[in-house]
Amino acid sequence: MPHIVAPQIAPCPLPLFRAVDVPHVSRALQRGDVIRLHRGIYAPAAPWRELPPWDRYLARVHAAARIHDGLVFSHESAAALLGLPIFGDPKAVHIVARETLTAGQRTGIRVHRSETDRELLDAASFALTTAAECAVDLARSRSEIVGLSVADAALRTDPGLTVESLVARNEARLDSRGRRVARWPLHRARAEPESTLESASRGVMEMLGYAEPQLQTRFSDAGTEDRADFWWADASAVGEADGDLKYDGRFGDPLEQLRRRRERDARLRRRGIRHILHWAWTDVADPDRLDRMLATARIPRVAPPDHHRLYTARSTLGSAARSARQQREPETSV
Repeated sequence: MPHIVAPQIAPCPLPLFRAVDVPHVSRALQRGDVIRLHRGIYAPAAPWRELPPWDRYLARVHAAARIHDGLVFSHESAAALLGLPIFGDPKAVHIVARETLTAGQRTGIRVHRSETDRELLDAASFALTTAAECAVDLARSRSEIVGLSVADAALRTDPGLTVESLVARNEARLDSRGRRVARWPLHRARAEPESTLESASRGVMEMLGYAEPQLQTRFSDAGTEDRADFWWADASAVGEADGDLKYDGRFGDPLEQLRRRRERDARLRRRGIRHILHWAWTDVADPDRLDRMLATARIPRVAPPDHHRLYTARSTLGSAARSARQQREPETSV
């Protein structure tokens, strides 16, 4: 497997301890002072309870690295370490093993047997698949929305990646499992979406049959430049994927955020834009709600809804909405 020195890896979000570092570890567990992440690896319970699901998962990945030297992380585990989107609350830590090892699940670790040379990143005592390999892995084995969101994020974080290189990597793998499934998200991947919510919105809009929007379009008004997540020129409509966290106080005064949004919308209307749509995770998780918004704004529908893909998207995005946020980017991003 070819190795590359890893870029910045997401650090463990809380301290980890071995049993010898915790006095009377059994009593500490009973009192609820610590929690066990993996055999022999513990973390303080109070900060653990404050972590969101994606950071708890990242901590479990780091815990696995502490007890097993030389692991090669893949799938959601590589995504967590690289800061790529995580949907829901994954339970298993994923690793790629040599062909001589048997694939399967053991002690919270899911082993994937690799039939091909994977491009790997070296990070101290462990390795992980590159963003490109991770995107292909998840496009092959998870829903189209997950595959699209991770592929978008991989293109956004690695300027050297292209859609063509992701597609070629998928086609070149000797193992054909998931190859056909991966084609849908990989062919549609783009670097322009700035959040997982934008990526998921793109996927659901296509599944609903709507025309593809222009992404990250810039508008100027009296020396002020605004950028729209989605723009449909034929309908004179702008779409904004507003994460719920933008207005919960974590990124500044929510009243100030709403004031800026009103001013921005007013500038766009002065430019003659007729429809300005705002939606959040809950709207995308229920495609019928997003459908009603887009239909009201008369966004062109160019194909019938793909009910099979929409059914899968509902399940995937339901878990995403419950997890509240899918990236560590300062959102504006969820």
